[in-house]
Amino acid sequence: MDYQFRNIGIIGRLGSARALDTIRRLIRYLNGLHLQVILDEGIADMLPGHNLQTSSRKLLGEVCDLVIVVGGDGSMLGAARALVAHSTPVLGVNRGSLGFLTDISPENLEEQVAEVLNGNYLVEQRFLLEAEVRRGDTPVGQGDALNDIVLHPGKSTRMIAFELFIDGQFVYRVKADGLIIATPTGSTAYALSAGGPIMHPRIDAIVIVPMYPHTLSSRPMVVAADSELKIVLDSEMNIYPIVSCDGQNHITCTPGDTLHIKRKPKKLRLIHPFEHNFYEICRDKLGWESRLTQGSE
Repeated sequence: MDYQFRNIGIIGRLGSARALDTIRRLIRYLNGLHLQVILDEGIADMLPGHNLQTSSRKLLGEVCDLVIVVGGDGSMLGAARALVAHSTPVLGVNRGSLGFLTDISPENLEEQVAEVLNGNYLVEQRFLLEAEVRRGDTPVGQGDALNDIVLHPGKSTRMIAFELFIDGQFVYRVKADGLIIATPTGSTAYALSAGGPIMHPRIDAIVIVPMYPHTLSSRPMVVAADSELKIVLDSEMNIYPIVSCDGQNHITCTPGDTLHIKRKPKKLRLIHPFEHNFYEICRDKLGWESRLTQGSE
């Protein structure tokens, strides 16, 4: 059969026996269809005797038509940052806890993957943010994020003082435990727990959520996705805040540094089964109440 995707990469969650079992199933299934399977080097060593081609994650996007991520949302976040440069379609198999981004069920693995291979799927474009910390005019750290970029005090228990600028315009000066800058993808993650709004993935916007601000009038804001943000750290602070990108990459700042955040030009191509429903996922993962059954009072 002439499948749309012929070269398929697999990225897996390290240290998870359940993920490895699912990966073995997936490999057997794809090999049975005579498709080319390429393993991420990170999991290849955990599958002795696989006899498959391997690749670094950085190059996986260049050689694959489709990459399947087996793990949780954290696995998908790491894969997204590596694959977005090549616009490689990405499909997630949930072997984590929440599974907002990895929505293929392991119980229906073969059936749902078959639907995708046969061209029956939805594609969503998800944008990422890029952060750069500058010390004067010198860049000292950079990171990308599919979910969020968080400025926080690290191990310190003291508040951070900073000024926020949007598109060159001064917004406010605030003292807070930190600041969360989230995409619509990340609006159901850390930003939500800090009081931010849920944004549908198709919304082209960024949410800015202060963490426990000193003044209660500092509320979450939603701004255009093409906005450029600058956060200027108070030079009189005695702490060294951390900038965390998706909770996985971290940059240590010094007082007086500036954090610059903007949308990345290229977007992640995230594949879903046809039955994918954002609101159903929210009901399931966030514990929203379902509709009353017919005849209920």
